Amino acid sequence: MGNRIWGALTEPMFYVLMSFLKRDMCGIEIAQFVERRTGGRVKLGPGTLYTLLARFLEEGLIEETLVEGRRRTYHLTDKGRAAYGEELSRLRCCVADGEEEAQ
Repeated sequence: MGNRIWGALTEPMFYVLMSFLKRDMCGIEIAQFVERRTGGRVKLGPGTLYTLLARFLEEGLIEETLVEGRRRTYHLTDKGRAAYGEELSRLRCCVADGEEEAQ
């Protein structure tokens, strides 16, 4: 995603995008997914999570699909799926380089 405000995604950014791969989610579902998926290594506080969601909305990586009172549900866009894929490829290259260098 060449027009990103940031370079490589941070770990929380990566896992938030990952959370949308199979279904739409609201904030609490995202936080629970990330904590469960990482075995508690990555915990998203409300400030971090909602700042990321606002940035992803602004960048067009996610879109709001449902609003019920204060609960907002989000969906990964094609642009968001592409950004996730680019980051996954970058991380795979990093791991391959590290494994090769360690031999």
